[in-house]
Amino acid sequence: MSSAILSPRLTVYTDGASLPNPGPGGWSWITEDGRHDAGGDPRITTNNRMELRAVMEALLALDGPLEIVSDSKYVTDAFNADWISGWQRRQWHGVKNAHQWQALLYALSARDVTFTWVKGHNGDPLNEAADRLANEAASAAADVAAHRVA
Repeated sequence: MSSAILSPRLTVYTDGASLPNPGPGGWSWITEDGRHDAGGDPRITTNNRMELRAVMEALLALDGPLEIVSDSKYVTDAFNADWISGWQRRQWHGVKNAHQWQALLYALSARDVTFTWVKGHNGDPLNEAADRLANEAASAAADVAAHRVA
């Protein structure tokens, strides 16, 4: 019997936004214990790219086992419906954001991470908080982009 102490799984909500889609974007993550982070990208990006970025940022910031909760079926179904295996079999041909997916798989390779889907804009307080943070970051990124053009 192993004497290793298992760390409890930390639940982290992630979200991405793009204003408009495609357009400047934002990402965020927030945990049940109140830790959070968010950031933006003033370049033209997409909501899906920002969803992936949010997961990657959470993985980089948080140690131990994670449950990633997302309102993005693009993120959760890639793992839970095993879209990833098909993409790998096809050597990523035709897969949008393939480089981001590959980087995410590398980051996940030594981690204990599960993915849970939650319906967006349905009153879940942490999902709503992640949405707000991602949209605020996307809005700030859009302001930066507008000043670059002006």
